[in-house]
Amino acid sequence: MAGDALGWWGVPLAVGAGAIRVSTPFLFVSLGEVVTETSGRINLGLEGTLVMGAMTGYAVSYLTGSPWLGVLVAGIVGALFGALHAAICSLPKVNDIAVGIALMLFGTGAAFFLGTTFVAPSARHLPSIPAGFWSNVPQIQAALKVNALFFIGVAVAPILAWALKNTGTGLMLRMVGDNSEAARAAGYSPLMVRLWATMFGGFMAGVGGADLSLYYPGSWSEGLSSGQGIIAVALVIFARWRPMACLWASLLFGGAGALGPALQSVGVTGGYYLFNAAPYILTLVIMIIACSPDRTLAGAPGELSITK
Repeated sequence: MAGDALGWWGVPLAVGAGAIRVSTPFLFVSLGEVVTETSGRINLGLEGTLVMGAMTGYAVSYLTGSPWLGVLVAGIVGALFGALHAAICSLPKVNDIAVGIALMLFGTGAAFFLGTTFVAPSARHLPSIPAGFWSNVPQIQAALKVNALFFIGVAVAPILAWALKNTGTGLMLRMVGDNSEAARAAGYSPLMVRLWATMFGGFMAGVGGADLSLYYPGSWSEGLSSGQGIIAVALVIFARWRPMACLWASLLFGGAGALGPALQSVGVTGGYYLFNAAPYILTLVIMIIACSPDRTLAGAPGELSITK
C-alpha cells in the first residue's frame, strides 16, 4: 500500500487511486441509467444486471483467455436483461419499479447459480495503464495503475452529455422522457425508444459488472457487488440526470469506498467497518440533503415513474 512508505501523505494518494478503481462500475452503471431514465423509464434491476455481467465476463475470460471478449459478452448479456425489462414494462398496467426489483432478484440468483463453477478458477484480468510512470517510488507506481475501462468511461461521459443536448437522438430521448404524447405526434414510438434506451443502460451495467470481476477486486464471488447497482441508481438522482455530474459523483462514491483501506494502510484500525460503510452512509446523507421538496425531482424527465 502507498501509505506504508509515505505515511499519512499516502492516505490521500490511496484514496485518490482507490476512487478511480472503485468508481468505474458506478460510472458505467450510472451513465447507462442516465440514458434509460432520460427516456422516461427507471430500472432498479441494475444490481442483478451488474452481478450477471460480473459472472459472465469472468466466465468468458476464463474460458477464452480474453478479458475484453468477457467485457463485450457481459455488455451483451446486460443489454438482453435491459430488453427483458423493457418488454415487461411495455405491458399494460406494469410498474417499472416492481419489474426492476423482480429482475434484480432474478439476475443475482441466476448469476450465483450459473457461476458456481467459476468461484475458484482464475481468469485473465483486464490490463492497467501505468499512470504513475513519472515516479520512482514503487508504492506510487502501484497505486496509480489505472484500469483501461476507467478511461473509456471518462471519455463516454462528455460524449454522452454532448449527444443528449446536441443530437437528434438526444432530442428524441428527451422528448419521449418528458412527453410521450408529443413524441408520438412527432412520429416516434415511445416503446421502441425506451427499449433501446433500457438496452443501452443494461449494456453499460454489464460492462460495469465485468470491471468488478476482471479488474477490481478481480475475482468472482457471490458477495462481489455489495449493492453498487442500487447505489448507482441513487447516484443518477443525485447527479440530476447529467452525465458529467455522474462522473464526479462516481469518483466521490469511489473515494468513500477507498477510505477504509487507505486508513488501514497507515495503521488506523479502529472503526474499520464503519469506514467500509462510508459509501452507504454517504448515499443516505446525500439523499437526505438533496431530496428537499423543492429539489428532489429538479431536472427529472416528466414521464419518469418517480415523478408520477
